[in-house]
Amino acid sequence: MTDGRVIERLAQVRQRIAAAQERGGWRHPVTVIAVTKGHGPEAVRSAVAAGLLDVGENRVQEALAKQDAVADLAARWHLIGSLQRNKARQAVGRFVAIHSVDRAELAEELARRVTAGGRQRVLVEVNCSGEAQKGGVDPAAASALVDLILARPTLEFGGLMTMAALTDDQAVQRETFARLRQLKETLEQRGVRVEDLSMGMSGDFEAAVTEGATMVRLGTILFGERER
Repeated sequence: MTDGRVIERLAQVRQRIAAAQERGGWRHPVTVIAVTKGHGPEAVRSAVAAGLLDVGENRVQEALAKQDAVADLAARWHLIGSLQRNKARQAVGRFVAIHSVDRAELAEELARRVTAGGRQRVLVEVNCSGEAQKGGVDPAAASALVDLILARPTLEFGGLMTMAALTDDQAVQRETFARLRQLKETLEQRGVRVEDLSMGMSGDFEAAVTEGATMVRLGTILFGERER
């Protein structure tokens, strides 16, 4: 994937985001996270060349290897895939945000692993689709997990994340994303600041943006099919 092709695809994505925001009545900025899972370090270089400094990876080990390979770039790394508790030590401090905190045990381990004086920004992953195979805390239990994070001085609560079911039905997609937005509104009514809604991928980002996403996680639409 050449830098020029990524720039061209990103321009098309930006147009679609703008149209989706207009449909939803939103005006806030939407951050595009370039998901380079399955692509080599050159995908990160192409993303940065296109002006995408936010880079997402699903796996800790793949992310750390790429971080080392492109250490000269001013990329902001996001961990967007599920995180095992035994990998928490490796993840802390290496990502501007960990989007997949879905249980108390993981939150506690991350809090414990942050070095003295530091803070790790985290998002709570919520299972808004109701699919058993999906990660994420149940929406009914999300507030308690948020409260736990807020009570840990080494963690910074950054917002909420979800994934929709794999479907082309935009009504189903929007229903899933609306649940996350409604959870945000419920938390804000309690005085909790919810800065980000991380929702939407290559196949459903327009529905997510229409429902108020502030971050979309895009891979295939920018870089093509994964190399591995």
